[in-house]
Amino acid sequence: MSQALKQQLVDCIRMLEQSDIIDYNGHASILLDNGHMLINAGSCQRSCLTVDDICTIDMEGQGVDGGQFKPPLEFHLHAGIYRARPDVKAVVHAHPKWSTFLSMAAKPYLPVYAQGSLVYPMPVLDSPNSINNKVMADRLAATLGDRSAAMMKAHGAVTVGPNIVEAFVLANYMEENAYRQYMAMQIGEPYVFNEHELSMCREKLWNDTLFKRAWDHFKAKLK
Repeated sequence: MSQALKQQLVDCIRMLEQSDIIDYNGHASILLDNGHMLINAGSCQRSCLTVDDICTIDMEGQGVDGGQFKPPLEFHLHAGIYRARPDVKAVVHAHPKWSTFLSMAAKPYLPVYAQGSLVYPMPVLDSPNSINNKVMADRLAATLGDRSAAMMKAHGAVTVGPNIVEAFVLANYMEENAYRQYMAMQIGEPYVFNEHELSMCREKLWNDTLFKRAWDHFKAKLK
């Protein structure tokens, strides 16, 4: 099972890289039943990741599988969310450009795209600092609250879920919504979904079948 989860994590990170959501930085993790987590090594090349680049660590960042690689410095981000959210079993942290443009310009994330409405409203951590210590991790977890996504001002974003498929898909939905919002703002005032429309989107679009369809779409394009 651990090997299959490692491969799923590799697929997630490579798909994020091909979608320009993760580049030479960024990381994703899966929480294991024993309280340890799988996470990509900090030094790995995201574009050609393999299962050998996946570390197994405890919540203090210590390797528990005898691997030679170290986790990213921001492993604290993942540990902090797992401590605060027992419902979360997977975390994605990236520096997606369109979403980050919004936080750089202090523009709120608006639901302008049906799938993107799933992560609205979007909380924002009012700091661009790296989440590389417990204090910052706890601040981010508090900002995230019970939401499925949060932005970090002029830094990036995080999405979470009960599995890596959902966390991955929400990252894509968020970035696509931010792109559409940004482009619409160049023309005029974007149309923002009203409460009834938001409710209808969540009712129809928040389901595992559609998340799996989106995952399979990106996985089929993996090189």
